[in-house]
Amino acid sequence: MSLLVDAQWLHAQLADPALVVLDATVLLPSPQFDGDYRVASGYDGWLQAHIPGSRHADLLTALADTQASFSFALPAPDALVQGLAALGAGVDKTLVIYDRADGFWAARLWWMLRGVGIEASVLDGGFNAWRQAGLPEHGGPAASIAAVQPWPINRRPQAWIDRVGVEAIVAGQAPGVLICALGAALFDGSAATRYARRGHIPGSRNLPARNLFDAHGRYLPKDALALAIGPTLLHSEGPLVLYCGGGISAAANALALTLLGRQDITLYDGSLQEWAADARLPMTTGAAPA
Repeated sequence: MSLLVDAQWLHAQLADPALVVLDATVLLPSPQFDGDYRVASGYDGWLQAHIPGSRHADLLTALADTQASFSFALPAPDALVQGLAALGAGVDKTLVIYDRADGFWAARLWWMLRGVGIEASVLDGGFNAWRQAGLPEHGGPAASIAAVQPWPINRRPQAWIDRVGVEAIVAGQAPGVLICALGAALFDGSAATRYARRGHIPGSRNLPARNLFDAHGRYLPKDALALAIGPTLLHSEGPLVLYCGGGISAAANALALTLLGRQDITLYDGSLQEWAADARLPMTTGAAPA
């Protein structure tokens, strides 16, 4: 299995009983004003139209730690693999993830799995690519499934960093290159933010995740991807510490960097939803240094 698969390949595999396809979509509209935080499950959209045989993976509640102070928080490993087993994804299964948005949600679930040692593939271009290929769609609820054994857990703690770890980097007490995956206007503070304060964590570089996709929502070819990221970031001494608003678009950056062979990648789960909410923590505006 490749990290990325295309729609035609996936269509050809749908009859394979070992294949599990999950739609990881969450609805998170762009903010119209500061503090405009609206989020909803993507289940209703999946119910209307989805890849045949797929199921909806709920990153908002079922596959999240809902007791955390920020949305989409990483659940405990046991809760994650049990939640996936309830969707039919477990031992002896092959998993492909997609979403109906920008590809960020699929990347998020892929990174969550990678953090517990489970390999999965992402449908390049997501449901939009499926539709563009003219492939069949289904609607309505999923059929019942047989119980599956949860995947074993092989934690990769280096996949995640918490607020304390990021504070140490900002203070110069730990190594790391901070990379914000938000768009330039959100990074520099000129656009409305759904979070508590505008701007970014001091010392961050800006690598907007949307710049890593082509006009059809597919990841750029590797040569173009390397150019979009730039040699300074791509070959910088790690670890590369990725964040965004809620740890979602940062996962797309993580996938792109993984495609290019970087291994020393860690993702700040709380991202700006946690960081900006604590007035004691520094933030700054303006463009990243050249």
